[in-house]
Amino acid sequence: MLCFLARTRTLSLVSLPFLALTLFPACTPGTSSQEHEATDPTQSGLASGSTHEELVAFFQEWREVQHPRIVDAVPDYTASAMAAQHRELANYQARLAAFDTTGWSVTEQIDVHVIRAEMNGLDFDHRITRPWARNPAFYMMIFTAQSDVPAHEGPVVHGWIDTWKYDYPLSGDDAAELATRFSTIPALLDQARTNLVGDGRDLWRGGIRSMRGQIRDLIEFASQVEGTNADLDQALRAAIQATEGFGAWLESEAPSKTGPSGVGIENYDWYLKNVHLVPYTWAELLAIHRRELARSHAALALEEHRNRALPEQVRISSAAEYDRLFNQAVDDYVTFLGETQILTLRDYMAPSLRERIGRFQPIRSQDQLRGFFSEVSYRDPLTMRTHGHHWFDLAMMAEEPHSSPIRATPTLYNIWDSRAEGTATGMEEWMMNAGLFDDNPRSRELIYILIAQRAARGISGLLLHANQFLMEDAAKFASNGTPRGYMPEDSNTVIGEQYFYLQQPYYGASYLGGKHQIEQLMGERIADLGDGYSIRRFMDEMEASGLIPVSLIRWEITGRGDQVREMTSR
Repeated sequence: MLCFLARTRTLSLVSLPFLALTLFPACTPGTSSQEHEATDPTQSGLASGSTHEELVAFFQEWREVQHPRIVDAVPDYTASAMAAQHRELANYQARLAAFDTTGWSVTEQIDVHVIRAEMNGLDFDHRITRPWARNPAFYMMIFTAQSDVPAHEGPVVHGWIDTWKYDYPLSGDDAAELATRFSTIPALLDQARTNLVGDGRDLWRGGIRSMRGQIRDLIEFASQVEGTNADLDQALRAAIQATEGFGAWLESEAPSKTGPSGVGIENYDWYLKNVHLVPYTWAELLAIHRRELARSHAALALEEHRNRALPEQVRISSAAEYDRLFNQAVDDYVTFLGETQILTLRDYMAPSLRERIGRFQPIRSQDQLRGFFSEVSYRDPLTMRTHGHHWFDLAMMAEEPHSSPIRATPTLYNIWDSRAEGTATGMEEWMMNAGLFDDNPRSRELIYILIAQRAARGISGLLLHANQFLMEDAAKFASNGTPRGYMPEDSNTVIGEQYFYLQQPYYGASYLGGKHQIEQLMGERIADLGDGYSIRRFMDEMEASGLIPVSLIRWEITGRGDQVREMTSR
């Protein structure tokens, strides 16, 4: 029995009306049809629509509904509030299913699928991940640095504080605003002690680690703004004390937390198809990553053999050298993209990379590691400028937002990951193959090290969610799979990444999984266009579609909706 009511229509490969038939998937793993049958919008009194303009208005309404209610300035994640939100979600799912999309363009239909995927993400949160009840790190509030992707990576509590968005020294208004926002942390953490009922061992331990990080960030921020505003000083002192107490409570409860933390393979498969719209299964992703791990290690060995007579690369050793070489890498990379006609250059590309160059990090001895990605960049800054395609994406969203407000807004639940991470990861190897490192063959070795690291950590993340690995196993496997010892198993990089992938299913596999999808799409465009194909045309088409799942981009630029139809019909 289908869990959601929908009108049936005749299907064709790119038929516009196929959406209503396939809008909502059948029953989810481990649940009954009665539990997930959507409310009939005609009985609930909630209106639907038949135009894209009405869909945009509905989207804006939905985005408000997916937030928790606020009680005394604090988001309410109590069990009763979350149960009420889940019930309300069913009404909105029914309203979306009732939209009459007759005559809509593929572009307009894709927007419906974006909203549907977001709603499925909230449904999955309520049924499976329940971060407010299982994941202590969900209650982190302070974020001191901008992410290179459209939204925060992983689940975040409503009302989080991005301190990097403010100008310093703080204005009086900003200081007062921050005082009010930080003052909510004690009450939120008090509520969390009641909400957190999960027994996932690794999620709980990771939460302890995250709260230690929040304490450090709060102390550092308090020192930075001390004396700006008395209320802010007091709010930060109270937030530090509350976080310390919450962390101590987490540690006292940790011995009793012995259960699994992963979502399980069946749920992971549902999540792939219904939230991230990825046409692979958990098993297929595992096979892709195992193949990439073997390929990258073999390719690295061949590159090292070919380059055996060349001197080893040495790390940048001074601040002056760092500034010179990183800035030169930005110039060289953007020039290469233009000269080789890889993509259409825009004025904001070079500045978006240059703003993220950062500063030289001194080390105590030549044996000390700075972190995996620094070990790569300090040997050749050009390598990671390719992954900086993320910053092109963010600049494009700001400077050239998509014409649809639905796509101009970052999708929830990291639904953009296959496109954003797949492209950024793909650009590393694609640009190597396009000739970017022809004058520096040793840097080709670094690209294969990057691929190996993504493959090893992706496998670890997949096995964590299958509950076949504990965090120690995942860290060890990811470290051992990364060549040259650049990522020790006790490093912040490996532990932080694996814990993040445990909180956000698929993200760890999206780098190579998304790259794989995009390469398949490249192959289709080459076959479709023949002599009319160019890499610049392909990249421009993909960029114009926005930061949405690759399967939806494929539908938009090829007219093939079969992947989407197969994932959304039962």
